[in-house]
Amino acid sequence: MASIGGGVVVLVGVAAGDTAADADALGAKIAALRIFPDEVGKMNLSLTDTGGSAIVVSQFTLLADVRRGRRPSFTGAEDPERAAPLVDRVAGAIAASGVPVRSGRFGERMEVDLVNDGPVTIVLEVLGGMVG
Repeated sequence: MASIGGGVVVLVGVAAGDTAADADALGAKIAALRIFPDEVGKMNLSLTDTGGSAIVVSQFTLLADVRRGRRPSFTGAEDPERAAPLVDRVAGAIAASGVPVRSGRFGERMEVDLVNDGPVTIVLEVLGGMVG
């Protein structure tokens, strides 16, 4: 069982066509995002500033397409053989920034508990090689 103290839970969905460069950019962005409050309560500090940790969990269901019908389609998700190393690469890129990282097991059924201390939930997408 993996656990962390203060920090972030990173749910990673790998889309068909995502690349190693995309994973590296995403991991670096996550480590540097200024999403934690400073001494006056302004979101101004990153994981690297606070000494926080990250737990990275693969989550292909983030790629669910529910535009048609009632059953989600996951055709936009990358094949597991190609997705697993990219999820690991996101975790590695976060760790390369000096952030302690724990990971779930790719493709396993997991129970994830979190305490959401604050109103911050952010969706980051790789768009044409850029993290938006």
